[in-house]
Amino acid sequence: MRGMHYGIVAILKTPKETIPVHLGPQWYIERLDLKLQKGDAVEVKGSRVTFGGKPAIIAGQIKKGNESVTLRSDSGVPVWAGWRRGQNRYP
Repeated sequence: MRGMHYGIVAILKTPKETIPVHLGPQWYIERLDLKLQKGDAVEVKGSRVTFGGKPAIIAGQIKKGNESVTLRSDSGVPVWAGWRRGQNRYP
């Protein structure tokens, strides 16, 4: 979308469907300790939406094994909102 940074999208395959999961902006996702690789078993908590006329998930939390990362609050506010780009702390 115009004015937005590049986003990271993972493709989630379940027994019922294959669906894109929108994680967040590239500059933020690449700084996370949790690294996802093709074939990883993950749990996704988020909101099912229609994006470009197709179903998708906006991720709120991703869990891989014993590791998890929260990407959005329960109300949908991104954790990077207010993040000062280039710094490793919140304002």
